[in-house]
Amino acid sequence: MFVADRRLALGYRALAAVVIGWGVGRVTGLFDGRFAGAELLYFTVLSNILCLAWFALLAVVTGRELRVRGGRGPSAPWPRVSGAVMMAITVTMLIYLVVLVPETFVQNSSYTPFTLTDDLIHIVTPVLTILDWVLFVPKGSFRWFDPLLWALIPYAYLVFAFAYGALGGRFGAGTSYPYPFMDVQALGVGGVALWIVVLTVALEVVAYLYVVVDRALGALARRRSGRARVS
Repeated sequence: MFVADRRLALGYRALAAVVIGWGVGRVTGLFDGRFAGAELLYFTVLSNILCLAWFALLAVVTGRELRVRGGRGPSAPWPRVSGAVMMAITVTMLIYLVVLVPETFVQNSSYTPFTLTDDLIHIVTPVLTILDWVLFVPKGSFRWFDPLLWALIPYAYLVFAFAYGALGGRFGAGTSYPYPFMDVQALGVGGVALWIVVLTVALEVVAYLYVVVDRALGALARRRSGRARVS
């Protein structure tokens, strides 16, 4: 249940790295000489950098396997790590689409969503990452406890962001919090905690959906392989 062609995988991964790097360069101002280091304090940008590093690594490994083993066959090192990266960027996409964008319309914010840069880092990067798993990663490696491990990435960011703000750090807009649902002054500790619990539950549901799909496709592939050997 995957494309067993290292040439296609290499081309896809190299192109994905270029596109993701373009988005990261745009949001941080690298391409117009106004580097905005404060953008690196946001989970959105950090998760995109994680994907950029992951695709660069995948491209290197795939290229090496192509030289050594030839064009036919899988190139999917550390499939469970691919799940963690995929879930981290899924968090970015879903919070943007379900929480941040609707809030801008409700509050009549001056912020304009769905610009090219926003689309690249919030939508294109997640789609590229999910498609890489769909197309090139053999299925059946995910474990039922993996979503709990994957949650450590966004939770590590929460710890960093709250600690940074509490110590006097300021994010890009001059606030002590990176995202509105983390605004303790406006929502109170209970309100922020409720937001985090609700988002955690919702995102874990999505994570377990990935696991269910992975295991179902893996089981289907094993049955087909078994029937092929018998025949």
